[in-house]
Amino acid sequence: MDELKVDERGFYGRFGGAYVPEILYRCVHELQDAYKPIMESKEFEHEYEQLLKDYVGRPSPLYYASRMSERYGCKLYLKREDLNHTGAHKINNTIGQILLARKMGKSRIIAETGAGQHGVATATVCALMDMKCEIFMGKTDVERQHTNVERMRMLGATVHPVTTGNMTLSDACSEAIRDWCCHPQDTFYIVGSTMGPHPYPDIVAKMQSVISKEIKWQLQEKVGRDYPDYLVACLGGGSNAAGTIYHYIEDERVKIVLAEAGGHGVDTDCTAATIHCGTEGIIHGARTLVMQTDDGQIEEAFTISAGLDYPGIGPMHAHLSQIGREEVLAINDDEAIYAGYELTRMEGIIPAIESAHAIAVLKKKQWKADDVIVLTVSGRGDKDVETYLENKVMAKEYGNF
Repeated sequence: MDELKVDERGFYGRFGGAYVPEILYRCVHELQDAYKPIMESKEFEHEYEQLLKDYVGRPSPLYYASRMSERYGCKLYLKREDLNHTGAHKINNTIGQILLARKMGKSRIIAETGAGQHGVATATVCALMDMKCEIFMGKTDVERQHTNVERMRMLGATVHPVTTGNMTLSDACSEAIRDWCCHPQDTFYIVGSTMGPHPYPDIVAKMQSVISKEIKWQLQEKVGRDYPDYLVACLGGGSNAAGTIYHYIEDERVKIVLAEAGGHGVDTDCTAATIHCGTEGIIHGARTLVMQTDDGQIEEAFTISAGLDYPGIGPMHAHLSQIGREEVLAINDDEAIYAGYELTRMEGIIPAIESAHAIAVLKKKQWKADDVIVLTVSGRGDKDVETYLENKVMAKEYGNF
């Protein structure tokens, strides 16, 4: 199934590649040449795996959600990435990329962040490795995720509020790339998702593949086989989804259902559902699906979820969705809020609003009693409590809370 894999130029089918300004050409090619030899070395593997175990706290549990299983008539297992150090899957990637940066001799780290979890994870590993850290975050997200902003600052990072565009994740990415252009020699850009120029989508997918690697042996222990019938995850840039499906992409026994942010609805101007509404274009260094006008101007994405508020999609997911390997559902804000309350009340787990989009998939599909479903809870909901409370009326209108 070579059509499912990334090629040496960084393309998944016709999506991917590296479309970068000339000033970054050397930096990107340096990383392309360096990342595989470093990541495939025994020294890197040992240090990475040791930190995942002793610092991040892996493996993350695979939890049987009995009450939710009964409600939806299936066997639902939750992959608990919310229990990682820093509260999300993002730390899997930043641990690996900080090791890459150090082995490449870089001394300054930059990153973009939306919901703040990638920013926190980057600031965390920079504190661990004693490296300078600067985070770019849209001003809108700084305000709605202020707890994570203070966590970053407490960890020693400088947070730059970005005031261009609609002041969210896409604008933070653009500003981080501009900074990288100005400091190409000493700076390493830790990209937080499976987006950006090659090799970032491949790097992030490989770092996050620990999720599906663990699912295989955890399922074998719990149900007697190492594969589920369905994998479910939320989809923004695509990193937790990539990690969830990585070792199952070529396994046709496994169906993949992903949830992107519908906002107010795919038939409105207030949406972040790129798979549903996007067309082929280039954003932040990669050819992928993009929400854009007819003349190629990037449109602003909208969703209640800061981590899914992106007008593009990682090239891996653009490709897999277009060839039919992934089914992608658009989950609207009210559906996500309801799902977040539902998991909280039924299992005692407050999910990040990003993860709540994945939980909302359960209400959208018909399941069989013997269907084994693994759903990745990509992050915990501490950062979103105020948003849940402010929008509780959505849950009341949509369901009985």
